[in-house]
Amino acid sequence: YMYKVNILYSFPQGPLRINPKNYNDAFIPSPDGMRDIFLDGIVSRNRALNGDVVVVQLLPREQWKVRPGGESELQAGRAPQRRKSPQKKRAVLEEQHSDGDDLPARVAALGLGATGTGGGQLQVPGESSALWIYDHQAVVVYIVERKHSRAVTGFLKLLPDLPFAKFSPVDHRVPRINVPLADCPPDFSSRPADYANILFICRITSWAEDSSFAEGCLAKTLGQAGEIEPETEGILMEYDVDFSEFPAVVLDCLPTDLPWSVPPAELGRRKDLREECIFTIDPATARDLDDALSCKQLADGNFEVGVHIADVSYFVEEGNALDAIASQRATSVYMVQKVVPMLPRLLCEELCSLNPLTERLTFSVVWTLSPQGKILSEWFGRSVIRSCVKLSYDHAQSMIDGPDRLFSPGELPSMDPRHPLDEVHQAVLRLHALAQQLRQQRFDGGALRLDQLKLSFTLDKDSMMPQGCYVYQYRDSNKLVEEFMLLANMAVAHQIYRSFPQETKMVDELQEFCDQMGVAVDLSSAGALHASLHRSLGDDPYAGARKEVLTKMCSKPMQMALYFCTGALKDEALFQHYALNVPRYTHFTSPIRRYPDLVVHRLLAASLGTPPCVCVCAVQKQASHCNDRKTASKRVQELSSELFFGVFVRECGPLESEAMVSGVLDESFDVLVLSYGVQKRIYCKSMVGLESFQHHRVGKRGEITLVWAPEGPGGAAVRQVISVFSLVEVQLRADEAALKYSALLKRPLDKEA
Repeated sequence: YMYKVNILYSFPQGPLRINPKNYNDAFIPSPDGMRDIFLDGIVSRNRALNGDVVVVQLLPREQWKVRPGGESELQAGRAPQRRKSPQKKRAVLEEQHSDGDDLPARVAALGLGATGTGGGQLQVPGESSALWIYDHQAVVVYIVERKHSRAVTGFLKLLPDLPFAKFSPVDHRVPRINVPLADCPPDFSSRPADYANILFICRITSWAEDSSFAEGCLAKTLGQAGEIEPETEGILMEYDVDFSEFPAVVLDCLPTDLPWSVPPAELGRRKDLREECIFTIDPATARDLDDALSCKQLADGNFEVGVHIADVSYFVEEGNALDAIASQRATSVYMVQKVVPMLPRLLCEELCSLNPLTERLTFSVVWTLSPQGKILSEWFGRSVIRSCVKLSYDHAQSMIDGPDRLFSPGELPSMDPRHPLDEVHQAVLRLHALAQQLRQQRFDGGALRLDQLKLSFTLDKDSMMPQGCYVYQYRDSNKLVEEFMLLANMAVAHQIYRSFPQETKMVDELQEFCDQMGVAVDLSSAGALHASLHRSLGDDPYAGARKEVLTKMCSKPMQMALYFCTGALKDEALFQHYALNVPRYTHFTSPIRRYPDLVVHRLLAASLGTPPCVCVCAVQKQASHCNDRKTASKRVQELSSELFFGVFVRECGPLESEAMVSGVLDESFDVLVLSYGVQKRIYCKSMVGLESFQHHRVGKRGEITLVWAPEGPGGAAVRQVISVFSLVEVQLRADEAALKYSALLKRPLDKEA
C-alpha cells in the first residue's frame, strides 16, 4: 500500500494547462491541492497538448529552472493553487543580471525541501524581474487521455524542395505541423500566394518523439481568414463541437404526428396547472423556452410560487439514439450569431419549449413562501401547464420599474384572455419582491457573486455582420429569474440526495496576490469576499470600473463548479458550492440545453417513485464528460465574442475609450477597456513615442514609470505612472493579421500623469 502511495505521489497526474500568452510555460495541479507543478518548455510536455490528462515525473530540485516571470502568476494566465497552510510562502528572488549564474545556489539557500515547505524572500540590490519558484518542476512521461481534439486552424506555407508544407496553427500552444504536399490543394505548389490568407483545419496524425514538428493532414479548407463563417467553423472544429445535422435514426425518436398535443393519459398522471397564471421571462430572441414562473397570493398572506421546467425526459428515452447523441454533445453551444443545439430543433423550439397559449409537459417545484422569503412547504412533481404570455427581460423590467403603470396596447405581448395584464403585472412584482428577500438572505448567509462585463452585439439581419456592440446590462428582471432558478436547483439537489445519498469545489488562495497589488480584500470566506468586493471603492464615477477590475482579479484563479457523482466522492464537505455557499447544488432548470439537467430530471422522477439501479462509475464518467464539454462550450462562446469584436474593430475602428489598468507585469500591463468590457495587454517595448520605461515596486505593488519623448523642439518629456486602477486613454486598432487588434496607449496631455 505504501509503495502504491509513493508511486502516485512521485508520478502525479492531472490536466495540462499551457499558458496562452507564453506557450513555453505549462502546469498541472499538484495532487495535494497546493501549488501547481511547473513544466518548463515544449520538450518537457512530451507531445501532450492543452487539456490532455498527463502523468508527470517530478524533477530533482537541482534540475529545476528559474526563469524570469511577471509580477504574478495570475496576470500571466496561471492560477496560484489553494494552499493548506497560510504559513507556506512562495519563494521569490530578485534577480541581478551580473550574478545570474549563482541563482541555483541562491535558490538552494532558501532551504526548499522536497515538498517546498521552506521559503522566504531574498532581496538583492539592483532589482530587475521577479522569479517564481514552484513546489515542483516536472516532465510528462505518459498521456492518460488525449482530451485535445488534435484539430487546429491555421495557414499553409510552401517549403522549397521539400515533399511537405508547413502548417502554422493560429493557437501557438500547438506545434507546427508538416502536411504532405499530396494532401494540399492541387495548385498549392504552383500558386502558394493564393493560399496565404486561406484558413484550413489540420488534424495531427502523429508526432515523433525526437521531432519538434508534428505530422498531420488537412481536414477541411475553411475559407478566407477574417470572415465570420470560416472562422466560426474553425472554432467549432478545434473544440470538437458536433455541429452536424441530426441523423435520421435520432429524428426517428421524436413524435411524427404533428402538431403534437398532450396525450389524455398523460394528463391523468400529472398535476394540472393549465388554469394557473404561468409565464416565461427570457431574452427577446430566445426560442427554446425551458423555464416558466408563477406566483399567487394566498388567503393567509403567504405566496404560492412555482418554477416549471420543460419535461425533456418525457421525449428523450434513456438509452435510445436521441439520448446517446444528447449525452455526447452534453450542452448547447451559444455563439454570437447562432446556437449549436444539444437536441433537435423540433424538440428545443416546439415539443419542449414552453411557448405561450400551448399546453406543455413540465416538471414543477412549488413552494409556499412567507412575504420574507421563508420556505414554509415545497412540492415536486410532473405537471402540465399552459403559459399565458412570453415576456422578455425588457418587458419584465418595465413592469418592475413601473409598478403603477398602465401599459398601452402594443407595449407588451398579447396575453391569454383568462389572465389579464394586471394579473401578470402583479405576479411579476410579487416575484421581484420575493427575489430581493431571497437574494439578501443568500448574501447574508455568505454567498458570493462576481459579475463581469459581458459584450453584446447588434447584427445585420441579412449579413449577420456586427453593426454595433454594447455592454449587456444585468438588471432586476435578470436577477428575478436567476433567484428562483437557484432556489429550484438547490431544492432538487436536497430532494435527490435525501432519496439517493450514495448516488447522485472552489477558490484558489488570492490573498497573497491581492496583497502584492495593494488591494484590501477579505478572502476568509465567500461571504467576506462578496462584502469586500461590494464595499465602497470611492464615490466618483469610476468606482464601478474599480469594482470590475477587482472582480476580474478574483475571478481569474477560480475554477468553474464541477459536476460529480456523490457516490464517487465520499467527503460531503466537498459537495459544497463555494460561490453560492450552499451544501448541495445541482442543475435542474435547463434540460433543453444541458444534459446534466436531464439526468437530474430522471433522478428526481425516481426519487418520487421507484428508485432506479444507478451505476456510480457510469454517472461519474458522464459527469466528467459534461465538465469537459461545458469548458469547451464556454471557450467557444468567448472566442465567438472575440471574433465578432475583432470584426467590429476592423470595420468601425479605430475605437477610442477610457481604460483602467487591471494588472502590471515587468514590461507590460493589462487594461480593461471601459466602453467595451474587453481586456487587452499593452507591451511597453512596442509603444511608439516612448523614451524609456522602468518597472519598480511600491511595497508589494508593482508599478511602471513611462517617460514619453518630447514632442517637437522645446517640448518637455511626459512622465506617466502605471499601476492597478490607473485611468488611461487607449485606442483599439486592427492589426494586419486577420481579426487581431491591439490596444495602443495614448500619450497623456499632462507632464505628470
